[in-house]
Amino acid sequence: MDFSLSPLQQDLQERTRRFIAEEVIPLEKDPRQDHHGPHEALRDELVARARRAGLLTPHASKEHGGLGLSHVDKAIVFEEAGYSPLGPVALNIHAPDEGNVHLMEVVATPAQKTRWLQPLIDGHVRSCFCMTEPPPGAGSDPSMMQTLAVLNRDEEGDHYVITGTKWFITGATGAGFAIIMARMEDGSATMFLADMAQKEIVIERQIDALDSCFTGGHGVVRFDGLRVPATDVLGELGQGFRYAQIRLAPARLTHCMRWLGQARRAHEVASEYAKTRQAFGQPLVEHEGVGFMLADNEMDLHSARLAIWHCAWVLDQGHKGRHESSVAKVLCSEAEWRVVDRSVQILGASGVSDETIVARIFRDMRAFRVYDGPSEVHRWSMAKTIARRGLR
Repeated sequence: MDFSLSPLQQDLQERTRRFIAEEVIPLEKDPRQDHHGPHEALRDELVARARRAGLLTPHASKEHGGLGLSHVDKAIVFEEAGYSPLGPVALNIHAPDEGNVHLMEVVATPAQKTRWLQPLIDGHVRSCFCMTEPPPGAGSDPSMMQTLAVLNRDEEGDHYVITGTKWFITGATGAGFAIIMARMEDGSATMFLADMAQKEIVIERQIDALDSCFTGGHGVVRFDGLRVPATDVLGELGQGFRYAQIRLAPARLTHCMRWLGQARRAHEVASEYAKTRQAFGQPLVEHEGVGFMLADNEMDLHSARLAIWHCAWVLDQGHKGRHESSVAKVLCSEAEWRVVDRSVQILGASGVSDETIVARIFRDMRAFRVYDGPSEVHRWSMAKTIARRGLR
């Protein structure tokens, strides 16, 4: 692997870094946000700024108005965007929209791309991905899915009736449309596209969560006999689990990229504090306890970046990268969490309050070890790969 940046990558890194510093960070204390995330008005303003800067939805294909970034390119841009909790919102690269764009570019029909994908890429609507269910439904084990889609035929044509409940659906409140995963009568799974503004789609409530970085928060969504025309099936019938992997492997990696930016921000805030704050006659950084924590931060950041770049390179070579994405997800979520946790410790009172951005990053970051599969599930998946692997 060549870790040097091309002139184009250097320019993109600098443009993104400057945009975050000048256009996004000044809005971090804007009152148009709460514990369920940035309000639509703030999100719209951020998106408009990114659009003017030519940085909106950069991961989308050039055909649809994006920059057509490779996975390695995304590693550069997404880290810089993640330096602010609002950066991914501004660039339209936050979950779930980022992963939905990738999936729909691969499997959606031309008509579906015109109706749903293009407005999403243009930043005019948001989307949600409805897969996770409350117990006893699907969580880490998607085979437990309870939401059911039943084929019906009448004078209006073939359609599917979807019934069930999903929860922790990021961005559901205010989303324009949803990708819904449902179990078929034969036990397979299929993905469906549906506009959210239908009476058969009920957002029962929003869940209060640790994080506050996703517009629309996390909702409990109920489908009461939702009618979906056969033309709105996403991809092929019965291929939902396969499509989930198409979406999730890159999406796990982009989580790593975005959170790396926030971990770096926390580390830099803690480093500056340690160099200026005096205790026992010298700056904190000169005390071994603090200096060693900062050194450990540097090593964890370096390890996480290497894992991201390696997995991005594998994906750019055309490989599925499922094993590599699991490795990166566990390594990065835990390393980046350690960086933020140490930064809180170094900052002391400033770290456990909103005197700095670090407490906000701390709250947001903890969930990363659960999102897109908890570390334990990925370790189990890696162990199964090891068990199948022959001697070399």
